[in-house]
Amino acid sequence: MSTMHAFPEPQQLVGTWRRFGLVGPVYEIIEAGEERPDGNRTMKVRVLETGEEVEYSLLDILDDPKER
Repeated sequence: MSTMHAFPEPQQLVGTWRRFGLVGPVYEIIEAGEERPDGNRTMKVRVLETGEEVEYSLLDILDDPKER
C-alpha cells in the first residue's frame, strides 16, 4: 500500500539549501522546528551571507526556490 504525501517530511529538508525568493540570500535548513497551533511548522535556517540562524515557516520554505 502506497501513501502519497503532499509535503515532504520536515526532516528530509535538513541539510538542503534554498533562496529567499528569486533574488534573496541563500539559506541552509539546519533543523526541524515546532509545529504551530495553526498546523504550520517552523524550521531553523542559517542565512549564508550573515551566519544568522532564524525560525522560518515550512510553507514559506516550500515556496522558495532550491539552490544548487
